[in-house]
Amino acid sequence: MKDVYTTGEAAKICKVSQQTIIRCFDSGQLKGFRVPGSRFRRIPRAELFSFMRDNGIPTDALESGKRKVMIVDDDQELVDLIVDVLEKDGRFETRSVNNGFDAGMMVKEYRPDLIVLDVMLPDINGKEVCQRVRSDPSMDEVKIICISGMVEQDKIDDLRQSGANDFLQKPFEVDHLVDRICGLLDIESSLAAG
Repeated sequence: MKDVYTTGEAAKICKVSQQTIIRCFDSGQLKGFRVPGSRFRRIPRAELFSFMRDNGIPTDALESGKRKVMIVDDDQELVDLIVDVLEKDGRFETRSVNNGFDAGMMVKEYRPDLIVLDVMLPDINGKEVCQRVRSDPSMDEVKIICISGMVEQDKIDDLRQSGANDFLQKPFEVDHLVDRICGLLDIESSLAAG
């Protein structure tokens, strides 16, 4: 667990832009210090925690240090497998839902770092979920990996235009998915670590 954060790290934890953190720092709302002899700003953990609490930002990301992954798929066996692998990894906290409606509700409350999204959901399709997430500016930092058995390139392109960051065709190795998750969240790949 880190004791001091850069403005970029603080922005990721708070799920806001780095500019927002810098503005709050420069205005004195967010306490910290400048690295002597440079213009770099640093934010102590306790100050970041207070700032998050005072501004109604969920502090669980700071408390656990784990990245939040939400899995949206109606295939319960696959969901269980993904959750199992991510939980064992130790760097992730997971939640899962099996339809688009619940996904829409949970994404606002849970504020995940990344969504693993099945394109073919029982109620609405993944493209619609992507568009809903992308229409909310507070979700700009959320990464989305779409998964599906469909392979038509135009549909994949469509998903990317709707806001998906990555696409993985079913069936896939869960380790491969974890690798993609690590890549999008800018953390060390489990394959490299393992």
